[in-house]
Amino acid sequence: MKARLLRGVILLALIDPAFSQLPPLRIPEGIGVNIHFVTGHEADLDMIAAAGFRWVRMDFTWEAIERRRGEYDWSGYDELTRNLEKRGLRALYILDYSNRLYEDMVQTTNPITGRPEETTASPRKPESVEAFARWAGAAAARYAGRGVVWEIWNEPNIFFWRPRPNVEEYVRLARATVESVRRADPRAVIIAPGISGFDPPFMERFLASGILGGLDGVSVHPYRFRRPPETAAVDYQRLREQVDRHAPADRAGRVPIVSSEWGWSTDGKDVSLETQAAYLVRQQLFHLFVGVPLSIWYDWKNDGRDPQEREHNFGVVDADLKPKPAYHAMRTLARELAGYSVERRHSVGRESDWVLVLRDGRGRVKLAAWTLEEPHEVRLNVDGPVPADGWRVVRGDGRVERVAGSGDTLVLELRELPQYVELGTARPRP
Repeated sequence: MKARLLRGVILLALIDPAFSQLPPLRIPEGIGVNIHFVTGHEADLDMIAAAGFRWVRMDFTWEAIERRRGEYDWSGYDELTRNLEKRGLRALYILDYSNRLYEDMVQTTNPITGRPEETTASPRKPESVEAFARWAGAAAARYAGRGVVWEIWNEPNIFFWRPRPNVEEYVRLARATVESVRRADPRAVIIAPGISGFDPPFMERFLASGILGGLDGVSVHPYRFRRPPETAAVDYQRLREQVDRHAPADRAGRVPIVSSEWGWSTDGKDVSLETQAAYLVRQQLFHLFVGVPLSIWYDWKNDGRDPQEREHNFGVVDADLKPKPAYHAMRTLARELAGYSVERRHSVGRESDWVLVLRDGRGRVKLAAWTLEEPHEVRLNVDGPVPADGWRVVRGDGRVERVAGSGDTLVLELRELPQYVELGTARPRP
């Protein structure tokens, strides 16, 4: 990855808050997690808040709310929204999926088993598109002013759009939904399309439809099997170019890009428990560096108990709420860097070594440092006062130590899990 490329990617940070109404580029304001429940589970929500997450992403399921035509039962989501608000958490609700009251049944193939199955088609008929948009507008009106971000569908470029992906069908639904939500709540925050990966052909056709004028952000799910988060830099740069090419003239370079779902499984084939922890915090730091204001980790809790099943092992806690290393790493990140924003990336000679310089509102400086390679030492020259007892360094798992300097030189051993160095008023010398 070239430094020139990363300087280009940093243009993602040119976000106009007046357009986006999304969180600032500051830890932990834009860090969230996916859940799979609506009512109850208050112990889960307590732990989510305690870890430092500020957002929860959850399906806002049409068929669960409208069981009879024109009648909406909001009670489950009323409870969830209240429970989130009590803990200072904001909601990213996914407007999904279809509803058999309005759409036909179709034959598809189960993506897990590979077997044929019958399911409800995604909204394609004019009547179902209109009903979906009407329901979405009613939801926006009900939860107006409560900080909800609305995402239109989940991964329409793969099997979640049935019977098969169709960008034109999805655009028709998205356009009708945007218009309905805007009528109900002109200040609503709407993002789309929440696609799997970056999928440039699908994204190009989506953006070329002219829909950007009604959106507050473009959302993607940058999954990459085994590969670390920093490898997404090229993809983000390409997406930034696509978005700018199709954005209204007054918003070029200022339409936010959101990572609304991304994680790694600890199933023994993807990553280890320790690497998952490293990737969680590096994902958040990398996103701040490239200017992604909202970053949702997948998943909160293991979805099952089979240690070798991929879908069962994305959580930061296990199925019994026992924290995995990723939970402790997130809690350390949120505690140590609360209120800090990325100022720049400091070069230490290797493109695989990352040292981010962060500053808080009072001008205090900390470093976040890690490597994509095997552990090794790096040296940083520091301008400013050197603590008599050494610099305070917090390991990614929360352990604290003091690192003595040699004159104005700070020696760090970089590992895959970031560590945080408190410099105070000192600065690393360029």
